[in-house]
Amino acid sequence: MPKNGFTGTVCLCLMLVTTFFFGEAAAKQNPYESAITAARGEIWQAINSGKCGSATAAITVNGKVVYAEGFGMADRNKSIPVTKDTIFNIGSISKVYAAAAIMLLVEDGKVSLDKPVAAYLPEFRMADDRYKKITIRMLLNHQSGLPGTIGSNLMGYKYDDNVKRETINTLSRSYLKHAPGEMAAYCNDGFTLAEIIVERVSGGKYIDFLNKRIFHRLGLKNTGKGVAEIKGKPVAAYYDPNTGNIHPLETLSILGAGGLSSTAEEVCRFVDTFSMENKLLKKASLAEMRKAQHPAFWGKLKNSTWAFGLGWDMTGLPRYDAAGLQILGKSGGTGNYNSMVFTVPDKRISVAVIASGPESGAMKMAMAILDAVLVAKKLITPEEKSVRIPPVAQKLPPEDSSFFSGYYASYSQFCEIVFDTDKSSVTIYDIREREKKPFTKLVYSKGYYRDAENNCYYFINVDEEIYFVSYKSSFGIDTIMLQKIKLREKPPSLKIDMDEKIWLRRIVSPFESAMFATTHFVKSLLYQDLPGYVSFHGIKRVDSPEFAGMPFDSMRDQTELTLLEKNGATWAWISDMLYSPAESAGALKPGENSVKIGGNGYNEWLVANEGAVLSFVKPKNGRIIIFSSDDNVIYDSAVDTGDVYAAKGSYIQAAGSVNDVFTIRAKPEETAAPGGLK
Repeated sequence: MPKNGFTGTVCLCLMLVTTFFFGEAAAKQNPYESAITAARGEIWQAINSGKCGSATAAITVNGKVVYAEGFGMADRNKSIPVTKDTIFNIGSISKVYAAAAIMLLVEDGKVSLDKPVAAYLPEFRMADDRYKKITIRMLLNHQSGLPGTIGSNLMGYKYDDNVKRETINTLSRSYLKHAPGEMAAYCNDGFTLAEIIVERVSGGKYIDFLNKRIFHRLGLKNTGKGVAEIKGKPVAAYYDPNTGNIHPLETLSILGAGGLSSTAEEVCRFVDTFSMENKLLKKASLAEMRKAQHPAFWGKLKNSTWAFGLGWDMTGLPRYDAAGLQILGKSGGTGNYNSMVFTVPDKRISVAVIASGPESGAMKMAMAILDAVLVAKKLITPEEKSVRIPPVAQKLPPEDSSFFSGYYASYSQFCEIVFDTDKSSVTIYDIREREKKPFTKLVYSKGYYRDAENNCYYFINVDEEIYFVSYKSSFGIDTIMLQKIKLREKPPSLKIDMDEKIWLRRIVSPFESAMFATTHFVKSLLYQDLPGYVSFHGIKRVDSPEFAGMPFDSMRDQTELTLLEKNGATWAWISDMLYSPAESAGALKPGENSVKIGGNGYNEWLVANEGAVLSFVKPKNGRIIIFSSDDNVIYDSAVDTGDVYAAKGSYIQAAGSVNDVFTIRAKPEETAAPGGLK
């Protein structure tokens, strides 16, 4: 035994020495070691920060995979790690596949990029007559003017093909936010229409077209619908970083806009086809997809802006342009995943990162890896790290205070910008309902307004619209962050008082993503300083007693408000989301409450007039969500289990199918045991 043990020890030592020297030699011979190191450093830093749960990354050069690796756990309960073959949702990277599908039909002679959408989809109508000028090209380069994202039930835990029909229905009562071709504001709905066109022209399902014409042709065996639809293959689950709870596997029903899943390696193999003709597309199609698609607004800001291609977020960046390199890039974000891919088609270099966690920072990771590869290939020089120097405040331009102060908004933010000429500073206040809190402070220095970290911003007036613009010096790119709300004289009012009114969403699939629960219980508000506007899922401009429309031409994902009479009360459409007033909720009584979903399929709501501990018996596919009186989600059966305490004023939502019955047992708080609560 000692002899055998000694021999084993010697063999082990020889193995370690051999591995060390051969491994060291291999590392010296590997020209991508710095890129691999960058990948590991960036991704582990994101995981350790808590923003990223797991990730996968890959690099391809000249069509060969030179690096692919997984990080973190795909399944924590079973201790299954992420590998290079683990599948993640890729979100809006799916748009490049949709654009490629359209270009295949162009090559077939069945579609023309500059022909109106309505020529292919006769049922496509809008309340705004300008829709007739929307072309196929405008769907793919974000210039259509469509509102943005018809979002009801599109992201969740089960694929729903009806989303496409609902998109057509909602657009039939919608307006455009700008004339077709005027601006390039990011738009998911254009790609949903493109998906429908592929089906209409090809005569089959969109996913079948992709399988036949793209996935099978390129050997992409791990690319398809969202991870919730995948059986028998390794997928990465998402865990809430705040609670540690696992979420149900996610799928997006808008496949063209964001519904595909893949591995980082297969994403790289797909985008590598943009390097050569006839691998997937012909030379003319590749040139069209790689070409910057400039709207009429192009050139009206101080610096370059994101230059969309067909499906691509970017067709170049100044830093790489200066080195003679065209880069194509596309990001993706869903409720549970974050992704980024870059490709340098003329050099056949591609990099992809996909991560669990919507704020994982995949773009930052992927760009660090790309830069390391380009430096290793001697295509760019290493970027010098500059020392961050706080800006030195200068006197504010005298005309800016009166012209640019006021209220601003984006699709997700509402702000007031206040100039203080005495202190030579500008404060941006974030407004949440009635609360106004300082968000950031800026000083004027060297032609820009700068924050404490020297990030640059400026104000600009273009065609009587005022924009607040971010300038990213590292990219050399301008991005419109906010647009000023125009003050109105003698504006119309809505037919009911909308101030401080609570609304309950009534058409919610039990499979909708947990992230959309914030849209279920909503308060509408009016602001004295902004007559003629209403806040209800964002700021809206009142146009008539029954309608409030989109106030901005540059912002993505805007919605419209329509009031209607239903069941003796005023209800509201917010684009495709239907709401009833809070008064429509039934009262939760002590003891057993039975709730049945009616023939219209609407969700049912109860309100707790007293605090109580609640337990539930629900149908297999039913869902219970509880909101506090201040609209916070305190329980969601999609991710939570057990009993829960609901304080007075809490609202209980039941979502299910027609004739589903829910039993909600309410035990008054004074009789409930003190322990065991959620």
